[in-house]
Amino acid sequence: MRPGPRRSLTHAEILAAAFELLEAKGFDAVSVRGVAGALGLTPTAMYTYYPNKQALLAGMVEQVFGRLAIATTAADASGSSAAEGVAGARARVLALATALRDLLVDRPGAVGLLLATPLDGPNATRVDEELLAAFTSGGLDLAAADRATHAVRVHVLGAVAFDAARAARAVEAAVQPEAPAAPSETLWDDLESFPLADRSRELDDDPVERFAWGVERLLDGLLVPAPDR
Repeated sequence: MRPGPRRSLTHAEILAAAFELLEAKGFDAVSVRGVAGALGLTPTAMYTYYPNKQALLAGMVEQVFGRLAIATTAADASGSSAAEGVAGARARVLALATALRDLLVDRPGAVGLLLATPLDGPNATRVDEELLAAFTSGGLDLAAADRATHAVRVHVLGAVAFDAARAARAVEAAVQPEAPAAPSETLWDDLESFPLADRSRELDDDPVERFAWGVERLLDGLLVPAPDR
């Protein structure tokens, strides 16, 4: 289809189209040319807003993090003071990690985006600043707080990615159940059974509770001062 006449767009409209493309076709499909086609624009017209793919991806990352109400989250979690020690630090980190997870659950395609794009814009940096502030208020020095921030970020992104993959498999199985493979058709005939893994897959484990449990256990280790060497 021939692109229509050039028209003015807002950054919000462009990014909305980019996210629709991301969720529909995956990370590799997101490009200046692809978004321009979805909006009925020429790529040249899109370059006025985003000169290249990296700029477009950076704008998408900023929009994701911009949806977090970080100041409100921190105040609600830590009460009247940001410097309440370990208990306050735990509450602040758990609240922010949960808020980020909830945001990404609605847009699981954004996980790949965050993993592939530098998180150095103002909104992304604001998230790191809040995590660093929480960890330093809990007694960590800046170097340890930086590592702890990285660990929390990895946990959030990994949890969302795994849950999204599990949900996608469940949907696919419901739509088109696979016929059981004949013994001669499987690669695993000669392997031993895995009773614990098989039983764990049958557990009715709520993703929200599993995520919170993981963050809490992570914080059990992160907020304990490292022993002197």
